[in-house]
Formats: sequence, C-alpha cells, structure tokens
Amino acid sequence: MRWHELTVLATESSQEMVTHYLTELGAGGVSVEEAWDADAPRDTKYGEVYDTPLNDIRPGYAVFKAYFSEDTKMEPIAAELKTLLQGLPEFGYDAGEFTIALGDVHEDDWADAWKQYFKPIAITERLTIKPTWEEYEPANDQELIIELDPGMAFGTGTHPTTSLCLKALDNAIQGGEQVIDVGTGSGVLAIGAMKLGASKVLALDLDPVAVKCAEENIALNGYQEEVEVKLSDLLGILHEGDNRSENGVNPPVDIVVANILAEIILLFIGDVMEVLKPGGIYITSGIYKNKEMIVEAGLLAAGFEIVDVLRQEEWVAFVAGKPKGDGE
Repeated sequence: MRWHELTVLATESSQEMVTHYLTELGAGGVSVEEAWDADAPRDTKYGEVYDTPLNDIRPGYAVFKAYFSEDTKMEPIAAELKTLLQGLPEFGYDAGEFTIALGDVHEDDWADAWKQYFKPIAITERLTIKPTWEEYEPANDQELIIELDPGMAFGTGTHPTTSLCLKALDNAIQGGEQVIDVGTGSGVLAIGAMKLGASKVLALDLDPVAVKCAEENIALNGYQEEVEVKLSDLLGILHEGDNRSENGVNPPVDIVVANILAEIILLFIGDVMEVLKPGGIYITSGIYKNKEMIVEAGLLAAGFEIVDVLRQEEWVAFVAGKPKGDGE
C-alpha cells in the first residue's frame, strides 16, 4: 500500500499547532524531527555518541511528516494547511518561513522506520519509558518501567510537555489518589500515575484512535482493572449522568492532569475546579512559553493557587491547587 506524504518545514515553536492541524486534516500518522543543536544536553546512559549532526534542519525549525491514505485528495489539504499556518499569529504562534511539499511513500518504508529512534529513556529518578520492542532491565527495585507502543499517531512520551507532566505527577502522588487524565493520547500519563501509586485513573479522549491506543498500552502495563478509558471530554463526565466512570473514578477527585493545547486548557479551567476535591491538584502542560502568562491568569481567575511552575526547553507546566476552604 502506498501513502501520500506531506512534509512541512516550520518553526519548532509552532510544533503543537502544526501537529494538531495535520491530525485534524486526517493524517494517519505524524512524525516530528527537530533541528540538531550541538549544545543541547543529551541522554547518553545507553551509550549514545553524538559526534556528528543528526540532521541539517535549519536552526529553530522542525520537519513534520504526515501520512494520508492513497485515495486522499492532497492538493486541497495542502492549500487548507497553508491557510491555517498563515493564520497562526492570531493565536500567538508563528510558523516562520514555512514550506509544504507533497510526495508518496510505500508503507513498508515508513511504518516502522521511526522506531529506531525511540529508545528507553529515564523521565524522572523513578520513571523510565521503554518501547515494547526494546530489551531493558531496571537498574534497581525503585525504577518504574512504563511499557509503551505509541503507534504512528502519538508521541513516544518523551516530548517536554509529557515529561513535565510525569515529573509533576511524581511529586504530587503520595499514594491512593484518584486521577483524571484529560486528552490521554497514548495513555502514558495514566500509566505513569498508576506506576507512582494512584489507586485508579479515568482517562478521557475525544479521538477514538487515542482511546484504542491508550487501552492497548494500559493492558501492556497490566492496569485494565484500575484504569478506564472513555471516549469523552471533561464536560461529559461532569454533566452526563450516563457517561460516568464504571471503575469508580467520579468527581470530585484528587488530581486532574491535562497535556493539551493552551487554547483548550483555557476553555475548561472552571470544569477542572468543579471536578477537584478541596486541596486537589491540577497539572497542566502543552503550554509554549509565549502562552505562559495567559494560562497563569486563567488559573488564578478561576480561583486556583499556583503551587509550582516547571519548565523544560521552551515548554511550561503548571501545578495548581484548589483551595481547601475555610476550616480545612
């Protein structure tokens, strides 16, 4: 089977929006390769040697490759994407001097090629993400292994936004918490929460492909009973009585975690406040640095207290607390 390949060169800072648009336009898979930075810190715990540049991508830019079925009409998609990218400044993003190119590729040439770049990686002192096809033994009894097969439509869990959420969960979970994961994707945050000691997790996503992918990864890690995945959003869980959790995770809960676009975060901050217990924690990421102030303002306006702000590269995550209230 042949696939249409759409290649975009755009700024790294527009990464979240570009991948979002490509997915919304119907891509069956999206890969991202960032520019080589000789000065960037790199993980060498598995013996990697970085003595030559891994690519010649323009500094500050990234290459996005999206794949569409062979019966897809690509010219209208490319034209719509061009319009969307030109409109990014309205949302505080800039794709820079972007380019869009079309091509074709055989499925065997790309379906598994990306896997050679996904190796086990330590996210926190305790959490390590391991692809299912790699052999790896924990360094000690304290190391917690997340088995992950993201498929072609989801990230490997090592992007800074996901890493920030896992680090925040590592600090927030003391044991026994009930957690809601909004926009679960591959399910990595739900699995991470369980590994760290949560009692149950409700994982939500509006994408049926994400629900299937998350369910498969949760089964790989043995949490089918403790983690429920639903095709829903937070609003549905809040207000639709027949859409409540079957595994007992119903509001109010201890922790809500959401790794999504800043624009989406701003839409349901009030809903998060409603589903949290007094003293509960809201962990949210997917926020590029140029959106930090408006997300912080939204959290404060809703009544949250900023507990911590985590940063990695150009990305930001907030740990916000719901006030305990008088007498608590």
